[in-house]
Amino acid sequence: MTATESTVLEATFTAPVASFRNPLYAGVQVTLPCPPPATVGGMLAGAAGGWDAVDPGLRFAMAFRSGGKNTDYETYHPLDATGKKASPTPRHREFLAAAVLTVWLSDDTETWWRRLRRPVWPLRLGRSQDLVGLSLRMVTLTSEPGALRSAIVPDETGLLGGTPLRLPTAISPRRDRTTWNTYRYDSSGLSQTLVLGSRSTEEGQAVALLPVCHPDAVAWR
Repeated sequence: MTATESTVLEATFTAPVASFRNPLYAGVQVTLPCPPPATVGGMLAGAAGGWDAVDPGLRFAMAFRSGGKNTDYETYHPLDATGKKASPTPRHREFLAAAVLTVWLSDDTETWWRRLRRPVWPLRLGRSQDLVGLSLRMVTLTSEPGALRSAIVPDETGLLGGTPLRLPTAISPRRDRTTWNTYRYDSSGLSQTLVLGSRSTEEGQAVALLPVCHPDAVAWR
């Protein structure tokens, strides 16, 4: 039996600097090694004009790599207990350099092509000043499983490659509830572990759909 093929939209986002705050650390800005699915979903929703314009069943696959990690010094403008601005606070911040995020969308590809080419809100990864570059193309995937490499994939029993990460998948509209899932990711991008149930690019990169990231997926629970 030969592998079946499908055509999907591949969006590649690039940023010279990006930082994804690890919520398990208080008082310091420690970055995660990759963006959480909730962050990427929020960027897509911003391109569409808000979550109301996005299919509640939106799913995508993604991969991420960066050229290194370092620390700088940044001034934060926190809010006090009443919601008013407090005194600016200088703080060390970890960041990733030369970030490259690849997202695969298999549904409504023409719509997403238009949205990403003419986004309602600026495309950014994390902070408002971390704007991204973008390239789009249609690619062909095969039904054969691909290698983990730089993909972020759902943690499945038996998948030994990469590092398990607990990441936010979806955040409720009022931001009072979060859906967390465990994912596997190899920051080196070298893992050749096959991701069962995934599709693959011509280069053999695994493309595995992530859980639904729409806020309604949290609100309905």
